[in-house]
Amino acid sequence: MLSSLDGRDRNSHQNSETLAWLDRSLYPFERRTFELDGHRLSYVDEGAGSPVLFVHGTPTWSFLWREQLRALAGEHRVLALDNLGFGLSDKPPHADYTPAAHARRLEAFVAHLGLTDLTLVVHDYGGPIGLSYALRHPRDVPRLLITNTWMWSNAGDRRVESAGRLFGGPFGRLLYTRLNLSPRVLLPNVFADRSKLTPQLHRHYLAPFATPDERVAPWVLARELLASNDWYASLWEQRGALAHARTTLLWGMKDPLMPAAYLARWREALPHARVIEAHDSSHFTPEEAAGTVTEAIRGLFE
Repeated sequence: MLSSLDGRDRNSHQNSETLAWLDRSLYPFERRTFELDGHRLSYVDEGAGSPVLFVHGTPTWSFLWREQLRALAGEHRVLALDNLGFGLSDKPPHADYTPAAHARRLEAFVAHLGLTDLTLVVHDYGGPIGLSYALRHPRDVPRLLITNTWMWSNAGDRRVESAGRLFGGPFGRLLYTRLNLSPRVLLPNVFADRSKLTPQLHRHYLAPFATPDERVAPWVLARELLASNDWYASLWEQRGALAHARTTLLWGMKDPLMPAAYLARWREALPHARVIEAHDSSHFTPEEAAGTVTEAIRGLFE
């Protein structure tokens, strides 16, 4: 059951003390929340005009998109949801954090706000989560920006299978929930230039996961690299539904997680897409190539 006061609900259930770590000079957006299935989800909704919806992956949240949100809010209505278990949204330890469940919640969010004529911007796990919506509602998503993500089964990819078996099992759960491995270790290690992840910025990726119970969602997504293969495969079978959209593929070419072979697969599937190669960026392009991402979004409207 979804409830809210209105399309731009301003209710907040976390007090200023709880969010003392949040630097408002970096993240100056009004926090909005709505309730879905008894859980509060936080989101940004700024500006006016044609909506641009940003979908994050793991272990990030709407903070990842702050530079694009700030730059584009004067031109468009910009929106970024914190998936359940991430960012400023609730983190119930026993919720369904599978990517398919995140996709269902995103669809409920879009329906709640009545969004149409969407520009969808997806990264990392935001790819299958967000593109699931585009596949189900192709007429409502005429523009796409796809950056360092995937939407196909990982079966047969030995590198991903090895990581999935390691991190998706009991030992991986310990690493993720007790040691906060994902934002503490994995995130900084896939920056091409680690100096771009300053201690101040890094704190904003660590702080949302303060306790073991709050770190369950990133671990579930590590497990679901393999456990959701059938769901990814079902999305990939429908990829033809994306052919109508004006699409840009923007790739951090130094990404060790999703290397150039991923971009090649997207290019084959979407031969009409514009391609931008960010040669000095790794996986987290919204951080490492912020201006390039912003300009690529603007280019979708030219």
